[in-house]
Amino acid sequence: MHREPSQWVSQWASRWASRLPFYFGWVIVGVAFVTMALSVSARTAFSLLMPPLIEEFGWQRGLVAGAFSFGFLVSALISPFVGRLMDRHGPRPIILTGVVLLASGLFLAAHIEAPWQMYLSLGVLVGCGGNLMSFTVQSLYLPNWFRRRRGLAISIAFSGVGAGAIVLLPWLQAIIDESGWRQSCWAMGVLVAVVLVPLNLLVRRKPEDMGLSADGDSNADVGSGKNSQIQIVDEEWAAIEWTLARAIRTRRFWWVVLAFFCALVAWYAVQVHQTKYLVEVGFSPMVAAWALGIVSVVAIPGQIVLGALSDRIGREWVWSIGCLGFAVCYTALIALDHSPSRFLLYVMIVSQGALGYAITSVMGPIVAEIFEGPHYGTIFGTITVALICGGAAGPWAAGVIFDETGSYGPAFIVALSCSIVSIIAIWFAAPGKIRKVPGRAARPS
Repeated sequence: MHREPSQWVSQWASRWASRLPFYFGWVIVGVAFVTMALSVSARTAFSLLMPPLIEEFGWQRGLVAGAFSFGFLVSALISPFVGRLMDRHGPRPIILTGVVLLASGLFLAAHIEAPWQMYLSLGVLVGCGGNLMSFTVQSLYLPNWFRRRRGLAISIAFSGVGAGAIVLLPWLQAIIDESGWRQSCWAMGVLVAVVLVPLNLLVRRKPEDMGLSADGDSNADVGSGKNSQIQIVDEEWAAIEWTLARAIRTRRFWWVVLAFFCALVAWYAVQVHQTKYLVEVGFSPMVAAWALGIVSVVAIPGQIVLGALSDRIGREWVWSIGCLGFAVCYTALIALDHSPSRFLLYVMIVSQGALGYAITSVMGPIVAEIFEGPHYGTIFGTITVALICGGAAGPWAAGVIFDETGSYGPAFIVALSCSIVSIIAIWFAAPGKIRKVPGRAARPS
């Protein structure tokens, strides 16, 4: 039967409208992907800026790395307030504030002449701005958009870190080599401001704000339990309306704090110092820069696969795999000092990126599945203090240990030990004993 063009358009529009709940959730993931790519790469670029800063000013490594750590510490102080603001106002104003701070920090960094200027620009403004756009804030609202595919969606969003690193970090290193580190700060600042402001106008806190449902399911699907939603195991625990005051009186809260702190010590100690370390053991600056970028590139399939796997086997297992990746990474770094080789370099890259970075895909779900409720943002924001303090302590401690001993070996051993402690702590936190992920829920008890 012949149909008028208007009928075809109407049917097409109806089909798309019926799928809006599903597609808009993935639009949010796409925005988060780009935001992560730019914000984390801008912060990670500190590792590329560190060698020319030391060379130009003759400052000690502990002093320079301390700027990165100082920015993390300031971020830690504001994180509980960020969580409360998120609960009240949603993510959009938080992220846009982060864009302004990060871009301003990069612009000001181009004029550094004294340590306090470095601490203000690359430390406080870039550190806090990045925190208001990256892992912490994204973990506060992305879990609202997905339940059945929570691990997969967050891992795809966070894999933007790898995509950004492989494109942006070598590009920034090329600018540093050709025009200087100051020009690279200007270029990155412009890119952050121009791209991220318009994109993040699309962000919403949760699907219910738009009359939608998590995972794009219809209300009927949600009500019937179709497609295996997360299953409550400990009904007494889940029935509590968790406030921050209640949460901090539980052992689980402090086990999560310990796990997050130790994991971030391991993560950022290597991220900040690896470029300088690789150059000193015999690799060229460009190879070291590419290594930093490739770590994030191999993280893309690792995060997606392990994030999706966490929806089937549980968050604890994927967290353990990630921390084990950091342990292998540090073992390879220690070995590189004695026997530099491409093989050990690749082991370090793959274990750090493909395995280690996967912990980001389960940070939000771990806390959400233990303390899910109207105060989740405040609770996660407070736990983020430990997360950020770990990220601050790692680079600073590694720099100080090097300055005192003349070697990164002892610092790498400390970071490796933190990886093991984090694995143990997350099993004591045991989110799987509160809520089973869909893959576990589908299995008979």
